[in-house]
Amino acid sequence: MFKLTSSPHIHSGKFTARIMLWVIFAMLPALAAQIYYFGFGVLIQICLAVALALALEFAVTKLRQKPSLFYVSDFSAILTAMILAMAIPPYAPYWVILVGTFCALILGKHVYGGLGQNLFNPAMVGYVVLLISFPLQMTGWMPPISLLHEPPTLSDSVGLIFAGVTEDGFSLSQLVSSIDGITSATPLDSAKTWFKLNESAADLRNQPIFLAGSDAGLGWMQINLAFLIGGLFLIWKKIIHWQTPLAMLLTISIFCGIFDLFGGTHSVSFFSQLVSGAMMFGAFFIATDPVTAPVTPKGKWVFGALIGLLVCLIRQFGNYPDGVAFAVLLANICVPLIDQYTRPRVTGYGLSKGN
Repeated sequence: MFKLTSSPHIHSGKFTARIMLWVIFAMLPALAAQIYYFGFGVLIQICLAVALALALEFAVTKLRQKPSLFYVSDFSAILTAMILAMAIPPYAPYWVILVGTFCALILGKHVYGGLGQNLFNPAMVGYVVLLISFPLQMTGWMPPISLLHEPPTLSDSVGLIFAGVTEDGFSLSQLVSSIDGITSATPLDSAKTWFKLNESAADLRNQPIFLAGSDAGLGWMQINLAFLIGGLFLIWKKIIHWQTPLAMLLTISIFCGIFDLFGGTHSVSFFSQLVSGAMMFGAFFIATDPVTAPVTPKGKWVFGALIGLLVCLIRQFGNYPDGVAFAVLLANICVPLIDQYTRPRVTGYGLSKGN
């Protein structure tokens, strides 16, 4: 990769494989938090996604008569698979992650010509296809395993994903049947359902999943904080630019604060918005994709603010509780226009007119 400066260009020393490895490394704290709160399901999903992603990457590059080992070894397919696997419910059926990985690699990446040519974030393409096509499977989040009487072991996790039952014959719904229903969904899912029943926001915030001192609330909060730590590490390593996540989080804070102040029964607190769902994941690991994000400094601010605004609108008025994936894909469409109108003026521009 080259620094965006006028010629002569100086190589930054950042190779694609090295960048991908740093991003993967930065995701490990959030992965550890997911395993701690939701069990080993996410590890199995990652293994399935990575295996299929590498196979697809190898097969497609072979068909395109490209050096397969070169493209497989850049770790981009592995990163896409990990992002997708960490975004879906840990105990979704095995075919869900396989379908999503196929759509991410083929429809989101290789139909455009491979890495560097894609218009949309590949992982979000796969995620949105799954969310629209299989809404039941994509909303089947388990509550934190600390709330379960019999937390699933590694072998139970394998059984739930491949057969739908544990070694003892319990399904996912049976495992969580003893827990209040609101804790078996994400906080944003619960909020959306709560408001559809015309309940008040004050009552919602007293529910266990939104209480800071409960395992249900802390699970999502700590996962988002882990993504925040990983994102700050990437900024420190100069792997990603800080403008896009900052603009996104500032915009969300401003508009969600306004909704929280004037929204009455149709909003939850902006702090809950920031530490729920895929907020930090989206801000630091998805919106900052160098291929599908603007290249201009001003464009990064506009891009992040646009994603933040779209997330707020989708969460407030849409049917989907999170909205990060849809917001990123919609903002990806605008990237060429954003770059067009935020290009820095070339030194000496306009002098020739005076001559």
